[in-house]
Amino acid sequence: MNVNDIRAEFPALSRKVYGKDLVYLDNAATSQRLQSVLDEWNRISTESNANIHRAVHRLADEATQAYESARDTVKDFLNAEFREEIVFTSGTTSAINLAAFCFGEAFVKEGDEVLVTEAEHHSNIVPWQMMCKRKGAFLKVLPVDDSGHLMIDNLDELLTERTRIMAVTHISNVLGIINPVRQIVEICHSKGIPVLVDGAQGAVHCKVDVRELDCDFYAFSGHKLYAATGTGVLYGKKKWLEAMPPYMGGGEMVGTVTFDETTYAPLPMKYEAGTQNFASAATLKPALNFINLLNDNELINNLDSIRDYLLDYFKNDSRINLYGVPRGTYDEKIPLFSFTVNGVHHEDLTLILDKMGIAVRSGQMCAEPLMDRFGVTGMLRASFAPYNTMEEAEYFVKCLNKAIMMLV
Repeated sequence: MNVNDIRAEFPALSRKVYGKDLVYLDNAATSQRLQSVLDEWNRISTESNANIHRAVHRLADEATQAYESARDTVKDFLNAEFREEIVFTSGTTSAINLAAFCFGEAFVKEGDEVLVTEAEHHSNIVPWQMMCKRKGAFLKVLPVDDSGHLMIDNLDELLTERTRIMAVTHISNVLGIINPVRQIVEICHSKGIPVLVDGAQGAVHCKVDVRELDCDFYAFSGHKLYAATGTGVLYGKKKWLEAMPPYMGGGEMVGTVTFDETTYAPLPMKYEAGTQNFASAATLKPALNFINLLNDNELINNLDSIRDYLLDYFKNDSRINLYGVPRGTYDEKIPLFSFTVNGVHHEDLTLILDKMGIAVRSGQMCAEPLMDRFGVTGMLRASFAPYNTMEEAEYFVKCLNKAIMMLV
């Protein structure tokens, strides 16, 4: 496969915006959808639209098989030990909320502590804040340095005998730096502290092996890796999922129900109450199968070349402030660039780029504490996927320069 082969698999990439070819650079928020994903969603919706797990008729059986086959695909994608460790959710946000609530109910008491980092998305801050408030616990923060790297040397002193869990992003959706998650897990585990990893960006850009990382929880979304929206995964080690109470009650998650007492279904059904988004969840299979095909040297080299080209550009333009700068090799950075331009509002730039056919993100990127850390009200972010080309990167630079000149 080459880049043009990939682009042919994404119908949205052929459209025009304001009469210009679409250059879609908002992939960190939501990627475009594969044709095979659209086909699978349409097939389930039109041919096998029936509630999963509950009925024995043909349509229900087909829907159930598609849903559970997707679970097997996720298990293999993450290299989880058991398929029961894969819980389907509506996205990373839902997965982290589930973990925070259930872990807090089981293991957090008044006076305990939860550790997050300064680089987290709101979805890996607010659920822990809510849990801490409910349980009377304290939220502590591992800071980032000026280049956007986690200050790992501070980790030991932040972890105490009251720390119950650490939550850390695999890759910041703002900084694009691949965090040393394995090292963080080792440090935390040496003190008996479990670790949840927000993999919303990591699952897209890294080959994730949860057994090699040894993390206790890993969460990601389908809509960022070419699957349908409303899909997500919480991986949890079996010992934790078995020990925690369920997040919601209702159908499917029960063993037996009486007015006196209810028993819960075995994993993973214990955490999947109600009618699941089965048509969308089934699209995780073609999406993840596609990601496995992307481990092609030509494709990897293309994306690395785009990253290197843009890093050199941003680092050498005195008008631009780039956030998340590699300290060593460029390999610790994904092709995601958040920046500000001196004297120019990020949203003004974004609106002009939009008129040139370029879709980028502006604002706080759901990371307001990180914006405060760098003393800005917002940034502009361009994030690239394997279907983006060097020509698009060069066009982006040309249009960005033109937009800056218009506004300065």
